[in-house]
Amino acid sequence: MYKFWRKDLETNEWDIDVLEVQSFEMNVYLVQLTSGNKTGLVYDDSDKPMRFYSAGHIREFFAHCTVAKSYMKHETPYDEMIGNPPKAEHAMALPFSMDMPY
Repeated sequence: MYKFWRKDLETNEWDIDVLEVQSFEMNVYLVQLTSGNKTGLVYDDSDKPMRFYSAGHIREFFAHCTVAKSYMKHETPYDEMIGNPPKAEHAMALPFSMDMPY
């Protein structure tokens, strides 16, 4: 899997085919990008996946990029922890607008 570095994304305009927001508990989001034939997470300067803390944070960070398609996936372990049936194999993807709210 490819690593998209924060410093490269901040300083260059990118054409992003797919931007996938991976939503976790406690307002933590990771972003996976597909650009051309490369797919991977966004990494910070310490070689760890970069954490985003709100939808606005993601929109602002990628405002200078061209994003063809974006969506959000949310997965939680709680269903299985409380005895509910296992989840579907594929998580549901919801549309994610890259437009800043007014």
